[in-house]
Amino acid sequence: MNSGLPSLESKMDVIQGVHYIQYMMEDIRVSYKRDVKATVDIFSVDAKEGDISSIPRWMAKILLLRGDIETQDQDISTYVSRAFNRERIAKPHDLSGLEADFYIRVNDYFDGLKEREKENMLVSLNSFVTSRLEKLVKLAAASPLSVQLEEKLSAEENELYSLIHRSSQTFKNRVLRKVG
Repeated sequence: MNSGLPSLESKMDVIQGVHYIQYMMEDIRVSYKRDVKATVDIFSVDAKEGDISSIPRWMAKILLLRGDIETQDQDISTYVSRAFNRERIAKPHDLSGLEADFYIRVNDYFDGLKEREKENMLVSLNSFVTSRLEKLVKLAAASPLSVQLEEKLSAEENELYSLIHRSSQTFKNRVLRKVG
């Protein structure tokens, strides 16, 4: 049955797409391993070996693949590890705070790992997501999204919370109407 409304999956694709573009447009610090001269539309780089500058992440990815630079981005493994630990020690009914683009950052980091590291990361990530999902479902079934809670959720979790809340409200209305 097609209601004509966009599916959760298509909404998530849009949300993730917007945050991915923002993430890729962020500047990151790089150091040049060799002389680089490149121009793409309005973006240009003219750097000498040893120079340090900030360039958009998308451009850094290209230059990194070519071996032209080293990134000086914040230590993403520490960022992810801290998020996992904060969630692990959070109370059973409380969610630790995440940035809106947390899963975009995690997936970008994951893509750069070696196979063995990916396996370990996947175990931790699955545990993390399961914990947050359990908490989200309980909270969303009980109450609408508060401003304080919204600030703690990633963009994807925000959308999921709203969907769960609406669905649980609809369910309650249907079954309680039949009983009462």
